Amino acid sequence: MRFVLLVSCILTVSLGFAQPKSGTPVLGSDQFVNVVEQSLALYYAEYADKQGNSYEAVIDALNYSDGQIVEFSDEVYCQRLKEMNKLTPFKLECNEATLSTIRFFAAKRRGFARIVLGRSTLYFDMYEAKLAEHGLPLELKYLSVIESGLRPQVKSRAGALGLWQFMYGTGKMFGLKDNSYIDERMDPEKATEAACRYLKQLYNIYGDWNLALAAYNAGPGNVNKAIRRSGNKTTYWEVRPFLPKETQGYVPNFIAAAYLLTYHAEHNIIPAEAPIHYAELDTICLSKGIHMSTISKLVGWSEEEIKSLNPIYKLSYIPETTPKQCIYGPIKYIGKLVSLEDSLYRLEESIYNPSRTPAVVAPVIDETPLVGTDSTQTETPGATPAGNTFYHKVQSGETLGNIATKYGTTINKIMTLNGMSSTHIYVGQRLKIESTKTVDTDTTPVAKPNTTATQAKYYTVKSGDTFGKIAQRHGKSISQLRQLNPGINIDRLRLGQKLRVR
Repeated sequence: MRFVLLVSCILTVSLGFAQPKSGTPVLGSDQFVNVVEQSLALYYAEYADKQGNSYEAVIDALNYSDGQIVEFSDEVYCQRLKEMNKLTPFKLECNEATLSTIRFFAAKRRGFARIVLGRSTLYFDMYEAKLAEHGLPLELKYLSVIESGLRPQVKSRAGALGLWQFMYGTGKMFGLKDNSYIDERMDPEKATEAACRYLKQLYNIYGDWNLALAAYNAGPGNVNKAIRRSGNKTTYWEVRPFLPKETQGYVPNFIAAAYLLTYHAEHNIIPAEAPIHYAELDTICLSKGIHMSTISKLVGWSEEEIKSLNPIYKLSYIPETTPKQCIYGPIKYIGKLVSLEDSLYRLEESIYNPSRTPAVVAPVIDETPLVGTDSTQTETPGATPAGNTFYHKVQSGETLGNIATKYGTTINKIMTLNGMSSTHIYVGQRLKIESTKTVDTDTTPVAKPNTTATQAKYYTVKSGDTFGKIAQRHGKSISQLRQLNPGINIDRLRLGQKLRVR
């Protein structure tokens, strides 16, 4: 099965189009066809050379053979659209235009559907939360499928960019910034927020979701002309013959995509392996400008994946801004960055501004733990079940050597555990240490914070809020917000619920 799929993908790439070598993909004049082809090419480039791909099994009860293309009667398609219509304000018409497009998708766009289903795990949860916040139909998530194939870097020849394919002027009108370092049209959350506002505006103009989609594609001016030419008709299907040719196929494409992604199992379409799920992401908002290569050096997170999950950044540099720039990443890497944030800025300085970096250098010593004493006190330790893990706060005059001595470990082990690429340390840095001996962890009592100077701040949960969105709004990672709100179920927030944000 895997071999057949791989060969099929290779043939599609070699016969149908040229694989893009580098840079931002550019779409041709037939927007949707190019979106499909680019999605296949980029999927091949990303995953075809990786071993161990695994796919979800088709429902055993269907008894389909590998690669079998399943066809149904028009009556079955119409019945399924009828069932979908019960749960959406869209009018998913069952007519010759939609039926012929569905049949074409089910036979000729299967690879595209597989890839989009895989990538949907990264975006659909966020889409649905945003759409619900704005009171919009959740089926609008499929609009991004036909616009970009769920690829935030896709750019049309006309200049439309991102998951929702905003032109520069439209993006600016809805608050999406563009400068030398960032283009918020490629930011998944900010672009989705802008798309929700734009789609709501279009629906308020036309009162018909299909016409709103047509206006999203062709612009309100072209839709208004088509309405006048139709004799002031008020529904998409009445106005459709007077719309531009591409827009005449736009709503049927939307309906076919919505249908096929809903009934993919019935059509023997197996979702491609998902690179990462939205629930596996966390965020950290940075106080200083950072190169992605510095992040990679510190925590071992590949620069390629950093760029992939943070397409908003045009270069491999994350600028310092107000409010702070945030990055998304797998929880395991973001957790490390949160605990090593000071080390991150220190490493950035040591690489790009070495003359400004304070010289706190640990001498090279023998790896064998030495017996010795010092008066350094540790922070309150966070012990593992084995009771041998500690968090040490670096004090003036300390080196990695005497810290290793204190805990009966080695410099290399401390550096590995903390993702350090050099022996540089600085006062106040927190180091995670696994000790091989009993350590006296009694500490000098720490004064309680001044409650008048540092007061708790709370946020009241509103409609459409998610834990991640609240964290980003207040410049925190999900992990940091969890620490402030122990016992809170982040997947079941309630309207009016109060969360501590400081």
